[in-house]
Amino acid sequence: MTARRKAAGIAVIGIAPLALTVLAAGPAAAHGSMTDPVSRVSACFAEGPENPKSAACKALVAASGTQALYDWNAVNIANAAGKSQQIIPNGKLCSAGNDKYKGLDLPRADWPSSKMAGGKHTFRYKGTAPHRGSFELYITKDGYNPAKPLKWSDLESKPFANVADPKMENGDYVFSGKVPKKTGRHLIYSIWQRSDSPEAFYTCSDIVFGKGKSKGAGGSGTAVAAAPAPAASAPSNEQIVDGTAKSTVEHNGHGDADHNTQAEGVKAAPAGQPENPGKAEKGTAAGNAPAPNGSAVPIEGENLAETGGDSSTTPIAIGGAAVLALGASVLFASTRRKAAGRH
Repeated sequence: MTARRKAAGIAVIGIAPLALTVLAAGPAAAHGSMTDPVSRVSACFAEGPENPKSAACKALVAASGTQALYDWNAVNIANAAGKSQQIIPNGKLCSAGNDKYKGLDLPRADWPSSKMAGGKHTFRYKGTAPHRGSFELYITKDGYNPAKPLKWSDLESKPFANVADPKMENGDYVFSGKVPKKTGRHLIYSIWQRSDSPEAFYTCSDIVFGKGKSKGAGGSGTAVAAAPAPAASAPSNEQIVDGTAKSTVEHNGHGDADHNTQAEGVKAAPAGQPENPGKAEKGTAAGNAPAPNGSAVPIEGENLAETGGDSSTTPIAIGGAAVLALGASVLFASTRRKAAGRH
C-alpha cells in the first residue's frame, strides 16, 4: 500500500468515530409543557394515557385518543411567529387549534387543578430540549366560567408574566411571576414563543384560589359543577421516559408528526393515529427526557438547537463536519509531504 493510500485510510478511520460523535451530539427538537401549575395535558399524562383516573382526563381520551397524551409535550404551532391570537380560534386555545389535542378544549369545571395564591410564584415548565424564546402567561378574568369554551376575551388583555430565556434547572425552565389576586377557579394560559424559529408551544393550567377543595366554581363564585375537581400532579421523569416508546413526537427535526397545524393547512390525522404515517419517528429516552442542568444557557455566539421553521439545519453538525474535513486535509497533506521526502 502506498504512503498516500495509508494517509487516506488513516484520515477516514480517524474521522468516522468523531463524525458520529458530533452528529449524535446534535440537539433534539424542543418540546415541553407547564408542570407548575400543572397543565391539562401533563396532568392527564401523569394519570396514565391507557387508564386515566379523573373524569376530565377520561373525557379527553374519549375525544382525542391516547396518542395526545403520549405526545404530551407537542401542543404547538410550527409557524406561529408571534401571531397566536390571530391564528388560534376561540374555543380552541388549549389545543392550539390542533385536532389531535381537541380533548383539551372540552369545557368542564372538573379538570385536575393546582392550588394557587396571589402574589409571587415560581413557575416550572418541563423542557425536553433547550431553546431560546420567551414565555407569556395570561390568567382568566374575574367571572370566568370553566363550563364554557375558552375564548381569548376570557383572558386578561396583558400577560402577568413575560420572561425571555429563563434558566433551566433539572430539566425545567424556572422563572417567577406575580400572580394577580383572584378567587375561585381560574386558568393560566401560557405561550412559549421560540426566538430561533417561528414555532410556539401552548398550555392550559387549571388553578383554584383559596383554601379547601374546589367545587368547580368560576371566578365569580358561581358553582358550575357538583363534583370537586381532583388535584393535578405533574408526570415524573420515570413516567416521561417510560412513555417515549409510544410517542410519535419527532426529535430529529421538525415538520412531520408534531407539526401539522392549521397554519400550514394540513389536516390532522384521526385521534390516536400519527400524522404523516411512515415519516414520524418514535421518541427516545434521550429525546423526551429532560435536558441537563444549565443547558438552556447559551454560550455567547451560539444558537440553541435551531431545528424547525426556517432553521432546519443543525449548526453543530455542520460546524463539526467542517472542522473534521479541515483536520482530514491537514493530516493528509502532512503525511503526503513526509512520504514525498522519503523518495
